[in-house]
Amino acid sequence: MKNKINIINVNYKNISQYEPTCFLNPKNEGYQIKLKWLKKRFSEGLKIKQLYLEKEKKCTGFIEYVPGEYAWRAVDAKGYMFIHCIWITPNKNKRKGYASLLIQECTKDAKKEGKYGVAVVTSEGSFMAGKDLFLKNKFESVAKVKPSFELMIKTLKKGTLPKFRDWEKQLKKYKGWDIIYSNQCPWVARSINEIDEIAKKKGLKLKVTELKTAKQAQNSPSVYGGIFNLVKDGKLLVDHYISNRRFLNIIEKELKQVD
Repeated sequence: MKNKINIINVNYKNISQYEPTCFLNPKNEGYQIKLKWLKKRFSEGLKIKQLYLEKEKKCTGFIEYVPGEYAWRAVDAKGYMFIHCIWITPNKNKRKGYASLLIQECTKDAKKEGKYGVAVVTSEGSFMAGKDLFLKNKFESVAKVKPSFELMIKTLKKGTLPKFRDWEKQLKKYKGWDIIYSNQCPWVARSINEIDEIAKKKGLKLKVTELKTAKQAQNSPSVYGGIFNLVKDGKLLVDHYISNRRFLNIIEKELKQVD
């Protein structure tokens, strides 16, 4: 790491200055929606750290984390600091230790607040951080769910282990077509209206439900929590953000099976 590194603690007062919303343009609808979501979460202990390199004008990476009782994933992680997102961009800046520096920032805050440790959900899917980064930072796996989700922790002191909630039980509540989402991810937020319009054009009766609290997200029908869930008659079809084209392909396939 030859470049001088500066890590900024983003808070309610300086959030407009540093624009910490997944590298989206501030004029983007998703950016504005996530900005409102973030401002509501700071009172719950949410923290964002952004990493800047001396020779780079734009933010190189960020990490978003929150006390476990306010995690927006289907987990019980009270007593832990829980990582929602970690991201380094562009690719030339990956595998240089920047993500580990951000994890260290989270660990410092967890230790300062007397937490049992730091927890995170990983996946081998392209939409989430993989476990290798966390293994490198002395995390260990405490629970697994197919296809590749793992609940991992870095222990700071002895305490109750976090666990996945019974998300499959939640699926039974849904009949017909449902999208369950939250504004925790701006890439989802900006596409909900478009997806709803696609469903209407196909004559599909689609119920769209926004999860507005961490408790609701923890009781969502997938491990990934309240990010984006496409459910049909209690069956989870998708558990992460998808493009409009992918959504259209899925519903066309399901409708053909009915015919």
